[in-house]
Amino acid sequence: MDRLIYTAYSGMTGSTVRQRVIASNMANAQTIGFRAEMLTATPMTLKGPSLEARAMTDGEVRGASMAQGTLISTGKPMDVALTGDTMLSLQAEDGSEVYSRRGDLAVSAGGVLENGDGRPVIGENGPITVPLGSKVTISPDGGVSVANPEAPDQPPQLVGRIKIASTIGSRIEKGLDGLFRVPGQNGQPGVLPQDEEARLMVGSLEQSNVDPTRVLVEMVEAQRLFDMRTKVVSQAKEVDESSASLMRIS
Repeated sequence: MDRLIYTAYSGMTGSTVRQRVIASNMANAQTIGFRAEMLTATPMTLKGPSLEARAMTDGEVRGASMAQGTLISTGKPMDVALTGDTMLSLQAEDGSEVYSRRGDLAVSAGGVLENGDGRPVIGENGPITVPLGSKVTISPDGGVSVANPEAPDQPPQLVGRIKIASTIGSRIEKGLDGLFRVPGQNGQPGVLPQDEEARLMVGSLEQSNVDPTRVLVEMVEAQRLFDMRTKVVSQAKEVDESSASLMRIS
């Protein structure tokens, strides 16, 4: 009888994790550049000479859908969208290099070029900084130029070039903060190579690749599956009580 209950319990645990993933995707359906999280289920069984644990299913978020999101035109000179297998290089809180498709860029109060998450944008020599009060323009090849509004006759000066990283042939993992990293060795993250041929779509943004309609259907299916597994536990209890009653009669 414990096999049936254990199987149902394992399924209920997996359904709970799945519902959390669905809720996260739904909450970020309007987040710029968001990549829908994908759940991976792995069967786990422990066997030994005197112990045989019942098989469980371990569900974890191990990847994300890299499908292209819808591109919208904003007309803003500091909005950039990426296409293909590329990502913006950003600096994490610990100083390591992370990656994202979110391209709503702005200049912070300290003159640092940041994306909508407040992460500094990395260039050829680290985070890109611009003079405060200057007019910033971004070229399709990632070049960041500044112009002095008080001197309109002077040409813009190039202050840096955004690192557009290529994900082709590299393994990347999505963290709880929504940023992608390259798993490294000895706890040190890796770095993606720069794509010299990649181009940005200036004045556009890439929307989340989450399909709200599909997510709603998945949410209903997950709830129904959880209810079914709950009924299995109740039925197992009834069968167990009936078996115990028969034993008492004997």
